[in-house]
Amino acid sequence: MAGGLKEVRERITSVQNTMQITSAMKMVAAAKLRRAQDAITRMRPYAEKLQAVLSNVSGSLDSSEGIYSEQRDVKRVLLVAITSNRGLCGGFNNNIIKQVNSAIKQGDAEYHVLALGKKANDAFKKNPLLSPKGFNEDTWKIFDDLNFDTAQKVAEGIMDQFSSGTYDAVKIIYNKFVNAAVQETTMESYLPLEPLEAKGDGLKGVDIEYIFEPNEAEIVERIIPNSLKVQLYKGLLDSHAAEHGARMTAMHQATENGGELLRELRISYNKARQAAITTEILEIVAGSEALDA
Repeated sequence: MAGGLKEVRERITSVQNTMQITSAMKMVAAAKLRRAQDAITRMRPYAEKLQAVLSNVSGSLDSSEGIYSEQRDVKRVLLVAITSNRGLCGGFNNNIIKQVNSAIKQGDAEYHVLALGKKANDAFKKNPLLSPKGFNEDTWKIFDDLNFDTAQKVAEGIMDQFSSGTYDAVKIIYNKFVNAAVQETTMESYLPLEPLEAKGDGLKGVDIEYIFEPNEAEIVERIIPNSLKVQLYKGLLDSHAAEHGARMTAMHQATENGGELLRELRISYNKARQAAITTEILEIVAGSEALDA
């Protein structure tokens, strides 16, 4: 019985130590979440409005005027999978990997995956058919130093691959930050640019006449590429905030589960201890009666 009590005590100590770690990780994730949430909250309205303007402008240009709005027969597709560098964040990374695999299985085109984040790189680097050419080998390390400069280099590479005809379509798959407890796995079309449909009046494909200043060529050559860089950066910021939210939630749940397990172990320990004490008392009484006899 003594061996059983020692084993339970060791398990209680182990659970307590684990709870201290998960609680500390939750606090760290909460602190990082505040900064990441502030970043995406500031960026999202600008990026969404810019995306709406970009789509409308692109819709007013024909394919000869805008290479990024050129519609082609989709034979090769690039999937940009955005995950985190670390785990311990619930199903955050697995949801992205499942979405990528689902898109590949359901599609008829040839798919390549550009991994942004260590977990996506680990999941797809062993399959040569899913490894895109023309990108830096360290592209997946973008979260080591996430800023607009690093994001725009990746965006430029994606745009170059599309404009050169290597890929006919590009889609971004990432976790959209909703709140600390909710992240939505999202797949967005990145290239080619698609015009927005008119909303509210039931009409589609309404033609809007634009006045370009200084001229259409400069709009296409400068503003549209810059807008695409912003869209990728917004997706990265969304994923970054969603990661910390998912990790904070996962560590909170782990700490609560540890508390429940700790209570069960203490009950088991107390029952075993009481049983051991009762056994010792019975042995003493039995011995005393034997001596009296």
